[in-house]
Amino acid sequence: MEKIGITMGDPAGVGPEISVKALASNVDYLNNAIIFGSTSIINFYVNLLNLDYKVNSITKPSEFKSGYINVLNVMDLSFDDIKIGEVSPTAGAAAYKYVESAIQFSLNREIGPVVTAPLNKEALHLGGYNFDGHTEIFATLTNTKKYTMMLWSERLSVVHVSTHVALREACNRVKKDRVMECIELAHDALIKLGVTNPKIAVAGLNPHSGEAGLFGNEDMDEIVPAVNKKKAQGYNVEGPVPPDTVFLKASQGKYDIVVAMYHDQGHIPMKLLAFDSGVNVTLGLPIIRTSVDHGTAFDIAGKGIAKEESMLWAIKLGIQFSRNS
Repeated sequence: MEKIGITMGDPAGVGPEISVKALASNVDYLNNAIIFGSTSIINFYVNLLNLDYKVNSITKPSEFKSGYINVLNVMDLSFDDIKIGEVSPTAGAAAYKYVESAIQFSLNREIGPVVTAPLNKEALHLGGYNFDGHTEIFATLTNTKKYTMMLWSERLSVVHVSTHVALREACNRVKKDRVMECIELAHDALIKLGVTNPKIAVAGLNPHSGEAGLFGNEDMDEIVPAVNKKKAQGYNVEGPVPPDTVFLKASQGKYDIVVAMYHDQGHIPMKLLAFDSGVNVTLGLPIIRTSVDHGTAFDIAGKGIAKEESMLWAIKLGIQFSRNS
């Protein structure tokens, strides 16, 4: 198995804790994963959680040791430098550096999939890195032009035409070519996950998918032509399906994945159905990137109560993508 890179996210959040908990709960992951982060902070959580494992601080993947929690010490910090649960430019810059390092090692094929713990966007910006989030960092650092965010769970999976933009701008981004691109990315991702002939639903943008132009023209002018063209090319796709019913139908098994038109359209049903078990995947990259589908949870950071379930699913999905890529 390729080594898995886990970026520990914002060191003031729950990322270091869930990274350690995930490895401590699964010996196969422990013996095949490297945390990119801070040795001192990982040691803090090993002690806080009374774990029996020792930390092996390394500078390159070849120094890996089985039976240890291996930490590639990218930017060492301690809680003398930052405060648990607080936004800081130091923590934001560190979170970026952890991701940057893991991406480079993955591009160089020294590790396989990269699994990310959450970072804080405000801290990231204060630290001097003006990205909207992980997805944009990965796309930029891998020079990827065609990509999208997929949220995956056992009950529902979603890809997005747009994500971190204002709602007014999101409506402007519903274009035929982009919708077709997302259909292709969704199809290819599910094939890699072992789904034969994936059933894809494309959500409408407007109420009732525009009601033949009564409630907006985007569905009729942009989404319908995109769906029809992909159908003609052999894709198993339907749409635009009214957005108030499409996610229910998908969760009941009618569709394998939904192409959502904007961030909240896709995120709200996912958070409702799979808050602790959802996985965020960036599709279209030359490397594999999966992530927990939750934030830094500053309110519970450092208390030893953060749940590692989403991290375990993210690792599992990263391995599955890696085996089929």
